[in-house]
Amino acid sequence: MLGIIAIASGVLLPLGSLASPFVTPVGPMDLFKRLSSGCSTSGSASCHNSTVQSDLCCFESPGGLLLQTQFWDTDPSTGPSDSWTIHGLWPDNCDGTYEENCDSSRDYTDIAGLLEDQGASDTLSYMKQYWVDINGENEQFWEHEWSTHGTCYSTLQTSCLPSGSAKGAEAVAFFETVVKLFKTLPTYTWLANEDITPSSSKTYTLSTLTSALKSASGYTPALSCSSSTLNSISWYFNIKGSLIDGTFVPIDAPESGSCPSNGIKYPPKSGSSGGGGTSTTTSGGSSPTSGSLPSKAHLTALTSSGSSTGGLLSAGTWSTQTLATYTLAGSASSFTMSTSKGKCAVSGGELTCGSDIDSASSFSASQPEFQQVSSGGNLVLAYGGSTAWTADASPSGATQETVYTGSSHSKDFTLVITSA
Repeated sequence: MLGIIAIASGVLLPLGSLASPFVTPVGPMDLFKRLSSGCSTSGSASCHNSTVQSDLCCFESPGGLLLQTQFWDTDPSTGPSDSWTIHGLWPDNCDGTYEENCDSSRDYTDIAGLLEDQGASDTLSYMKQYWVDINGENEQFWEHEWSTHGTCYSTLQTSCLPSGSAKGAEAVAFFETVVKLFKTLPTYTWLANEDITPSSSKTYTLSTLTSALKSASGYTPALSCSSSTLNSISWYFNIKGSLIDGTFVPIDAPESGSCPSNGIKYPPKSGSSGGGGTSTTTSGGSSPTSGSLPSKAHLTALTSSGSSTGGLLSAGTWSTQTLATYTLAGSASSFTMSTSKGKCAVSGGELTCGSDIDSASSFSASQPEFQQVSSGGNLVLAYGGSTAWTADASPSGATQETVYTGSSHSKDFTLVITSA
């Protein structure tokens, strides 16, 4: 049965078994930064209609087989050392054929300026780290992905946009959607969780790689190789409604990639720093600091408005009561946490601490480069590279709120690490 993950205001992403500890839904942009298609998501998914669909503003056709493609570039390296990078989101036809370069009148240039002018600077900041060209020509790369693939979405035709939309608004929506979808597909983390990490000496079988990814996500992607070296992956989807704010329905890859059955190399990147994986905050991500980590700490909640509202209790819940003391073991780049209740772990996107937890999760302490609120110079808690935490509401009095990774619930906050 497919579960549902919200990825933007009015956007739902059913990811089924993708609702794992490592899927970090991303937070909503301000409402004025997002278009609304006005389309229903209760109808047929693309490629699954039994009748002819006449409203192609709300039904993706003919390109209803969507591929979220990712790169693993090592020569030269691109992006963080602990994350795959975005290639694009391609609308293949349902039979596996495809169309490209569908509207030269909308071959926009200066994508960066377009995003900044229309309030998507957070998306741009993220793209500069995770959607990068192997030759350093990012702008050219983004322009290519939009003109070649983005212009072919029927639901992104200018006639489908709300009246008064700015020129290029559909391209902005495209890049925002691709980034949000990519953040729910942390390929590196899913592999690493099964002890599959880049190595200069190890090789892997195709079944080992695909089994690990299916175990984490619930679906089988297509892996591609160059001379037995892993270099790209495609995650497949159909979609209900518009690409602007529709529902992505994950499916198994309808065809395999180009990797051999065994002897697959997964080499490490060189000359690039870790970015914490694909599950990164919309404010542009974070990188571990080289500062020392306190062995005993309180975790204080700092909301997006900059106000300090309580912090974490010993069970990992958010409250305004007396904060628990957390024991941190490791370094700023990787450490475990425990309280008087027991070890702390993230499971199903939920943070808990207790005696029933056998294996503690690995966390990191970061100093975000693009932080919307000030942590007073202190380190902030990150999981899977993301400093985003969320709950259903702000606590008050004796109430305790469950803490989740990402920004998919009503109240988003940052957890500041203060020495106890």
